[in-house]
Amino acid sequence: MTHNGVVAGGGSLTDWISLGVLASSVPRDAVDAAVAAAGKGAKRSDGKLPPHVMVYFVMALALFAEEDYEEVATRLTETLASWGCWDESWAAPTSGGITQARQRLGPEPVELLFDQVAGPVAGLLTRGAFLRHWRLMAIDGFTLDVPDTPANAAAFGYPAGAREHPAFPKVRVVTIGECGSHAKVAAQLGPVGGKGSSEQALARRLYPQLEEDWLLIADRGFYNWPDWQAAAAAGAALLWRVKAGLRLPVLGVLPDGSYLSVLAKPTLHDKARADCWQWPHRRRPLWWPREASMWTT
Repeated sequence: MTHNGVVAGGGSLTDWISLGVLASSVPRDAVDAAVAAAGKGAKRSDGKLPPHVMVYFVMALALFAEEDYEEVATRLTETLASWGCWDESWAAPTSGGITQARQRLGPEPVELLFDQVAGPVAGLLTRGAFLRHWRLMAIDGFTLDVPDTPANAAAFGYPAGAREHPAFPKVRVVTIGECGSHAKVAAQLGPVGGKGSSEQALARRLYPQLEEDWLLIADRGFYNWPDWQAAAAAGAALLWRVKAGLRLPVLGVLPDGSYLSVLAKPTLHDKARADCWQWPHRRRPLWWPREASMWTT
């Protein structure tokens, strides 16, 4: 390596660090297990782009999003050789060969691999990772352009409301990520339009994965009564923003200036709702209706 941070053979030091982290986080055994579970094993023993190589290549594309196929393949080849995942008789593949190999691989092994290896990575000393005994997590959504192919257009669709036909279909993504490390530990993908395509609908599939020692932070777009109940049932602590019009009566003020309140089921009639709010000013209620849940803000 030269004094300017360039590694002999091409690529910056940060590139090689990124690939090294990939190697340590996603071991070859996990990749092989995901490929086998998806039924995507190599058809030929002498293939130059076996499935495990393509899985690493797909992940490398995310690390070097600005580079083309052949450039990413060149960066990855030497790294794979050092891991024992690359045959010296092979040559760096062409763009056409990579496209065909990706089509053979499909998305299933990558999805299975993500489910297997994704998880919190922050340690106790990681800044911003913990609040008291809770691990700080956040749920958020975004959209990504995908290649303009008939299959992607049918699966994900185009954004609605644009004056001109969009150039690319879009996929909606909702993830749960660790605040201290920004590592994504769970994700759901879906179309940008149609029934069940909202961020709330995708998030609903993630709530069963919440852990009891997590504090899940969410923006106000995720709140509704059924989803709050579903997330709370998983055992995690919740810190969600809500719309200003939601009624949150003050049942008790805490020393730090926050207060205890109650969320009442929207369909609850006024008398039952009022009964929920007549809670004695104690830390724990003597009774608690099934139509209400705790809220601290």
